[in-house]
Amino acid sequence: MIILLNVVALMGRCTATPELKHTKDGIAFSRFGIAVERDYKKEGKDRETDFPDIICWRHEAEFAAKYFEKGQLIAVQGNLQTRTYKDTDGKNHKVVEIHADELYSADYKKAGKADAKQ
Repeated sequence: MIILLNVVALMGRCTATPELKHTKDGIAFSRFGIAVERDYKKEGKDRETDFPDIICWRHEAEFAAKYFEKGQLIAVQGNLQTRTYKDTDGKNHKVVEIHADELYSADYKKAGKADAKQ
């Protein structure tokens, strides 16, 4: 038996302050981006940065919206998921997202953010 593994762990800075939204069924979610530097760089060049999209649900979404802000250093653990959709013009799109299971503040405590996981 082969076991396949889908685990993602990232540390980066929020590219926007997460907003709490709700589905039609009232389920809380938040979608935001983080900036993550690559662990290598080409000689004579700056490190490259990736900007993965993060989506979180329920408690984690409420936590992100309450405690995270743009520029804050955070850690994310979750899994990679892809989905496709058609836009209003009928064009197909593919989306790659990190579905966060756990979120942590990696910055020092800030005023009003004292209860963030550390």
